[in-house]
Amino acid sequence: MAATTEDNYQLLLKQAQALVEGENDWIANTANISALLFNSLNNVNFAGVYRYENQELILGPFQGKPACVHIQIGKGVCGTAAKEKQTQIVKNVHEFAGHIACDSESNSEIVVPIFKANGDLWGVFDFDSTKLANFDELDQKYLEKISKVFKL
Repeated sequence: MAATTEDNYQLLLKQAQALVEGENDWIANTANISALLFNSLNNVNFAGVYRYENQELILGPFQGKPACVHIQIGKGVCGTAAKEKQTQIVKNVHEFAGHIACDSESNSEIVVPIFKANGDLWGVFDFDSTKLANFDELDQKYLEKISKVFKL
């Protein structure tokens, strides 16, 4: 079951594109998109970005409770997505080896890599949910499309 319907995701994609139109500041753009998705996706208790810098992920703009600031590449769901450069869908974070629990209320997670225009890793988009198995392939499809609206 998807966090939202495909029609809603199509609208969210258009809204995300409109939010970044004419704006090149990564902080402003990732903050606005994080807020848009936090307030639009079902059962989400964290929506935000980690940027790849100095061989680690560093917390960027987000919505939700305070989060881990530094994540090593290959550690947790975010670090795994960054290392493999592939979206990670975790239906139950408590069964994910090495899961980093920033919020004990989180039960499932999807992490989508964000790439620069040249194809290099820029960071990751992280979404946590209080509901088990909240994310699926439809979420992946549209969150990957939304991750491409940034001008990085």
